[in-house]
Amino acid sequence: MWLLRLLTAAGLAVDAYVHAELAGTYDPVGTGFTEGTLFRAEAAAAALAALLVLVAGRSRLVWVFAFLVAVSALGAVLLYRYVDVGSLGPLPDMHEPVWYTKKTVSAVAEAVAAVSAAVALVVLGRRRSAAGREG
Repeated sequence: MWLLRLLTAAGLAVDAYVHAELAGTYDPVGTGFTEGTLFRAEAAAAALAALLVLVAGRSRLVWVFAFLVAVSALGAVLLYRYVDVGSLGPLPDMHEPVWYTKKTVSAVAEAVAAVSAAVALVVLGRRRSAAGREG
């Protein structure tokens, strides 16, 4: 489980770093509720999830949170890369049909975190199931 913890936390930490670093660049996108604001929220959620995975990695809820943070970030980057959905309610139009280094690094990190968190959930489920059969 420690390898899964480290992989997930590292992926989430990279995600947090890249989003925090790029947030200012995206402040002009949107009115009031900007893409920069969303980047800061993602950075905070990813940092929190990384910390929780490291300190409370035995909790299924922590792994669900880590998985949801990673997969939602990956889903968003892929959606807005390939589909121009326009503005959605308070969300600004975030369509950006290019790949660049930081975006690619972030997407790969999010994928690593999502996959390792999913594997951890499966492992925890099997352990719980095995413990239930023993008891």
